[in-house]
Amino acid sequence: MKKVITTMELGNFSVSLAVKDIEASKLFYEKLGFTVFGGDQSQNWLIMKNGDHNIGLFQGMFDKNILTFNPGWSSDAQQLTDFTDVRELQRQLKASGVSMVTEADESSTGPASFMIADPDGNTILVDQHV
Repeated sequence: MKKVITTMELGNFSVSLAVKDIEASKLFYEKLGFTVFGGDQSQNWLIMKNGDHNIGLFQGMFDKNILTFNPGWSSDAQQLTDFTDVRELQRQLKASGVSMVTEADESSTGPASFMIADPDGNTILVDQHV
């Protein structure tokens, strides 16, 4: 019997790092080949890129590192024409028994987000910008 494997397309993936000193972190990740791709250091946040790999540096915005998925975005922050809306992802996860930390308003359209936590307490943010 053939097993059917279904996948959930979550969009672009990045790690959002809670950093103590954004300048020191920026300089460190530049040594690893990352370059600033977006953000505003004067507002204590930067998005850095190395090939298809993205990291966010956030000083003073949250307590722990966060795994972040962006439905509707490519790794170059370009809008995708075909993607699963964040509210549909939320419905699928809830139907699978996943508990929500925060929820997207399912009656809305456009940008929205929800948060969940894995069994070890790691925060996962699904944040749709389009």
